Amino acid sequence: MVYLIEDDESVRKALQRLLRSASIETRVFASAEEFLQRGEIDQGACLIVDIQMQGLTGFELQDELLSKKIRVPTIVISALDDAETRERARKLGATAFFRKPVDGQALIDNSSCPSDS
Repeated sequence: MVYLIEDDESVRKALQRLLRSASIETRVFASAEEFLQRGEIDQGACLIVDIQMQGLTGFELQDELLSKKIRVPTIVISALDDAETRERARKLGATAFFRKPVDGQALIDNSSCPSDS
């Protein structure tokens, strides 16, 4: 199960179609707040989360999950691709970082969200 959290509707729909074309079960959310309202996260799931969103950012979502001691493998996607953004994503436990526009095949190859053992 992949939870896709992206506030840009066109990007969200495109990534959802891409993941489903690879037979990856996907649930989509338009905001971090919408995702957090869902409550429980399926075991073995991972997140694909945008960094820059209205409301809670992807980093704030990661902070919130960590504060609740919820560790879930996370792939970060962002139009920002600088050393500071990549380092912050890494420190918050991101398993991968992709710059937008995302390479679809690379995202599919990483969508199994390897655990952070």
